[in-house]
Amino acid sequence: MRKPLRLLLGTGVLAAALLGTAVPAQAAPVVVLSAGHVDLVDIAYEDGALEIGVHDETVEPDVEREVDDVVFLVRKAARTTVPADPAYGFLGAAGKPVWILPEAQNEDLLWPGIATEEIDDGVFAGDQVTLNVEKVTGSGKVAVFTEDAVGTPDVLINSGDGLPDALPLETGTHLHASWAFSKAGVYLIKVRATGTLLDGTTVTSDPAVYRVVVQP
Repeated sequence: MRKPLRLLLGTGVLAAALLGTAVPAQAAPVVVLSAGHVDLVDIAYEDGALEIGVHDETVEPDVEREVDDVVFLVRKAARTTVPADPAYGFLGAAGKPVWILPEAQNEDLLWPGIATEEIDDGVFAGDQVTLNVEKVTGSGKVAVFTEDAVGTPDVLINSGDGLPDALPLETGTHLHASWAFSKAGVYLIKVRATGTLLDGTTVTSDPAVYRVVVQP
Protein backbone atom coordinates (compact mmCIF):
# COMPACT_ATOMS: atom_id res chain seq x y z
CA MET A 1 0.00 0.00 0.00
CA ARG A 2 1.40 3.38 -0.98
CA LYS A 3 0.90 6.38 1.28
CA PRO A 4 1.22 10.01 0.09
CA LEU A 5 4.57 11.35 1.16
CA ARG A 6 3.01 14.58 2.49
CA LEU A 7 1.11 12.59 5.14
CA LEU A 8 4.35 11.32 6.63
CA LEU A 9 6.62 14.34 6.38
CA GLY A 10 4.88 15.96 9.34
CA THR A 11 6.48 13.49 11.73
CA GLY A 12 9.96 14.80 10.89
CA VAL A 13 11.23 11.21 10.91
CA LEU A 14 10.66 10.60 7.23
CA ALA A 15 12.05 14.01 6.36
CA ALA A 16 15.27 13.07 8.14
CA ALA A 17 15.46 9.86 6.14
CA LEU A 18 15.13 11.70 2.87
CA LEU A 19 17.61 14.40 3.81
CA GLY A 20 20.17 11.71 4.55
CA THR A 21 20.37 10.69 0.90
CA ALA A 22 21.10 12.99 -2.02
CA VAL A 23 18.30 12.88 -4.60
CA PRO A 24 19.10 13.86 -8.23
CA ALA A 25 17.05 16.73 -9.62
CA GLN A 26 15.33 14.47 -12.14
CA ALA A 27 14.81 11.54 -9.75
CA ALA A 28 11.52 9.65 -9.79
CA PRO A 29 9.03 10.57 -7.02
CA VAL A 30 9.66 8.76 -3.77
CA VAL A 31 7.17 5.96 -3.06
CA VAL A 32 6.33 5.09 0.55
CA LEU A 33 5.41 1.43 1.07
CA SER A 34 3.70 0.52 4.33
CA ALA A 35 1.58 -2.63 3.77
CA GLY A 36 1.33 -5.58 1.41
CA HIS A 37 3.78 -7.91 -0.27
CA VAL A 38 7.04 -6.54 -1.60
CA ASP A 39 10.30 -8.23 -2.51
CA LEU A 40 12.34 -5.72 -0.59
CA VAL A 41 15.55 -7.28 -1.90
CA ASP A 42 15.08 -8.47 -5.48
CA ILE A 43 18.35 -9.76 -6.96
CA ALA A 44 18.66 -10.17 -10.72
CA TYR A 45 21.46 -11.00 -13.15
CA GLU A 46 21.30 -9.13 -16.44
CA ASP A 47 23.90 -8.32 -19.11
CA GLY A 48 26.71 -9.76 -17.03
CA ALA A 49 25.86 -7.81 -13.87
CA LEU A 50 24.13 -8.52 -10.58
CA GLU A 51 21.50 -5.93 -9.75
CA ILE A 52 19.45 -5.20 -6.62
CA GLY A 53 15.98 -3.68 -6.91
CA VAL A 54 12.53 -3.72 -5.34
CA HIS A 55 9.67 -5.81 -6.71
CA ASP A 56 6.53 -4.00 -5.57
CA GLU A 57 3.43 -6.20 -5.47
CA THR A 58 1.41 -3.72 -3.44
CA VAL A 59 0.07 -2.30 -6.72
CA GLU A 60 -1.76 -3.90 -9.63
CA PRO A 61 -0.01 -4.69 -11.89
CA ASP A 62 3.17 -5.19 -9.86
CA VAL A 63 6.19 -3.08 -10.78
CA GLU A 64 9.95 -3.03 -10.45
CA ARG A 65 11.39 -0.04 -8.57
CA GLU A 66 14.83 1.34 -7.90
CA VAL A 67 15.89 1.09 -4.25
CA ASP A 68 16.56 4.84 -4.17
CA ASP A 69 12.95 5.54 -5.16
CA VAL A 70 11.39 3.83 -2.13
CA VAL A 71 10.99 4.49 1.60
CA PHE A 72 9.77 1.51 3.64
CA LEU A 73 7.46 2.40 6.52
CA VAL A 74 7.20 0.09 9.53
CA ARG A 75 3.86 1.00 11.08
CA LYS A 76 3.28 1.29 14.82
CA ALA A 77 1.21 -1.90 14.57
CA ALA A 78 4.52 -3.76 14.22
CA ARG A 79 5.46 -2.87 17.80
CA THR A 80 5.61 -5.81 20.20
CA THR A 81 7.91 -6.95 23.02
CA VAL A 82 10.93 -9.20 23.11
CA PRO A 83 9.92 -12.74 24.23
CA ALA A 84 11.19 -14.10 27.52
CA ASP A 85 12.71 -17.08 25.69
CA PRO A 86 16.53 -16.69 25.83
CA ALA A 87 16.70 -17.82 22.20
CA TYR A 88 15.35 -14.37 21.31
CA GLY A 89 18.06 -12.52 23.23
CA PHE A 90 19.44 -11.20 19.95
CA LEU A 91 16.39 -8.87 19.85
CA GLY A 92 17.27 -7.28 23.19
CA ALA A 93 16.22 -7.71 26.80
CA ALA A 94 12.99 -9.63 27.46
CA GLY A 95 9.98 -7.34 27.65
CA LYS A 96 11.64 -4.46 25.80
CA PRO A 97 9.83 -3.02 22.77
CA VAL A 98 10.76 -4.27 19.32
CA TRP A 99 9.16 -3.62 15.93
CA ILE A 100 8.75 -6.75 13.77
CA LEU A 101 7.59 -7.22 10.21
CA PRO A 102 6.68 -10.91 10.57
CA GLU A 103 7.61 -13.88 8.44
CA ALA A 104 3.91 -14.73 8.03
CA GLN A 105 1.80 -12.10 6.33
CA ASN A 106 -0.05 -9.51 8.39
CA GLU A 107 -2.33 -7.50 6.11
CA ASP A 108 -1.72 -4.32 8.13
CA LEU A 109 2.06 -4.41 7.68
CA LEU A 110 4.68 -4.76 4.99
CA TRP A 111 5.47 -8.37 4.11
CA PRO A 112 9.07 -8.13 2.86
CA GLY A 113 10.60 -10.90 0.80
CA ILE A 114 14.09 -11.63 -0.51
CA ALA A 115 14.02 -12.95 -4.07
CA THR A 116 16.44 -14.45 -6.57
CA GLU A 117 13.69 -15.67 -8.91
CA GLU A 118 15.10 -13.68 -11.82
CA ILE A 119 18.36 -15.64 -11.76
CA ASP A 120 18.36 -18.87 -13.78
CA ASP A 121 19.93 -22.05 -12.48
CA GLY A 122 23.22 -23.01 -14.10
CA VAL A 123 24.64 -19.48 -14.10
CA PHE A 124 26.35 -19.27 -10.71
CA ALA A 125 28.49 -21.91 -9.02
CA GLY A 126 26.33 -24.07 -6.79
CA ASP A 127 23.29 -22.12 -8.02
CA GLN A 128 23.95 -19.66 -5.23
CA VAL A 129 24.50 -15.95 -4.68
CA THR A 130 25.13 -14.08 -1.45
CA LEU A 131 23.43 -11.04 0.02
CA ASN A 132 25.96 -9.04 2.03
CA VAL A 133 24.62 -6.62 4.63
CA GLU A 134 27.53 -4.22 4.98
CA LYS A 135 26.30 -1.41 7.21
CA VAL A 136 23.30 -0.30 9.26
CA THR A 137 23.08 3.28 10.47
CA GLY A 138 20.26 4.94 12.32
CA SER A 139 18.17 4.60 15.43
CA GLY A 140 18.91 1.03 16.50
CA LYS A 141 19.74 -2.51 15.49
CA VAL A 142 18.28 -4.66 12.73
CA ALA A 143 17.84 -8.44 12.77
CA VAL A 144 16.41 -10.76 10.14
CA PHE A 145 15.36 -14.25 11.26
CA THR A 146 13.13 -17.21 10.50
CA GLU A 147 11.33 -19.53 12.92
CA ASP A 148 10.85 -23.28 12.74
CA ALA A 149 7.60 -25.15 13.44
CA VAL A 150 8.05 -24.88 17.22
CA GLY A 151 9.05 -21.21 17.17
CA THR A 152 12.83 -21.53 17.51
CA PRO A 153 14.54 -18.64 15.71
CA ASP A 154 17.29 -18.97 13.13
CA VAL A 155 19.13 -15.65 12.90
CA LEU A 156 20.10 -14.76 9.33
CA ILE A 157 21.31 -11.18 9.82
CA ASN A 158 22.03 -9.29 13.04
CA SER A 159 23.62 -5.86 13.09
CA GLY A 160 23.74 -6.09 16.89
CA ASP A 161 26.69 -8.50 16.88
CA GLY A 162 28.66 -6.76 14.16
CA LEU A 163 28.64 -6.43 10.38
CA PRO A 164 29.11 -7.37 7.61
CA ASP A 165 26.80 -10.37 7.57
CA ALA A 166 26.50 -12.70 4.59
CA LEU A 167 23.27 -14.50 3.69
CA PRO A 168 23.66 -17.31 1.11
CA LEU A 169 20.68 -17.60 -1.24
CA GLU A 170 19.76 -20.27 -3.76
CA THR A 171 19.03 -18.91 -7.21
CA GLY A 172 15.46 -19.03 -8.51
CA THR A 173 13.97 -18.84 -5.02
CA HIS A 174 11.92 -16.61 -2.75
CA LEU A 175 12.47 -16.20 0.99
CA HIS A 176 10.33 -14.68 3.71
CA ALA A 177 11.70 -13.88 7.16
CA SER A 178 10.91 -11.61 10.08
CA TRP A 179 12.57 -8.18 10.04
CA ALA A 180 13.11 -6.73 13.52
CA PHE A 181 14.03 -3.16 14.50
CA SER A 182 15.08 -2.36 18.05
CA LYS A 183 13.92 1.29 18.14
CA ALA A 184 11.61 3.69 16.37
CA GLY A 185 13.26 6.07 13.95
CA VAL A 186 15.21 6.04 10.70
CA TYR A 187 17.46 3.28 9.38
CA LEU A 188 19.77 3.13 6.38
CA ILE A 189 20.71 -0.43 5.43
CA LYS A 190 23.55 -0.87 2.94
CA VAL A 191 23.66 -4.16 1.04
CA ARG A 192 25.47 -5.70 -1.91
CA ALA A 193 25.06 -8.99 -3.81
CA THR A 194 27.92 -11.24 -4.89
CA GLY A 195 28.21 -14.50 -6.79
CA THR A 196 30.74 -16.70 -8.56
CA LEU A 197 30.01 -17.63 -12.15
CA LEU A 198 30.64 -21.15 -13.42
CA ASP A 199 33.92 -19.99 -14.99
CA GLY A 200 35.16 -18.79 -11.59
CA THR A 201 34.57 -15.08 -12.17
CA THR A 202 33.25 -13.20 -9.15
CA VAL A 203 30.44 -10.76 -9.87
CA THR A 204 29.44 -8.02 -7.40
CA SER A 205 26.51 -5.65 -7.59
CA ASP A 206 26.63 -1.93 -6.94
CA PRO A 207 25.70 -1.13 -3.32
CA ALA A 208 22.06 -0.44 -2.51
CA VAL A 209 20.96 1.59 0.50
CA TYR A 210 17.47 0.92 1.88
CA ARG A 211 15.64 3.66 3.77
CA VAL A 212 13.38 2.39 6.53
CA VAL A 213 11.27 4.51 8.86
CA VAL A 214 9.88 2.86 12.02
CA GLN A 215 6.91 4.57 13.63
CA PRO A 216 6.94 4.89 17.44
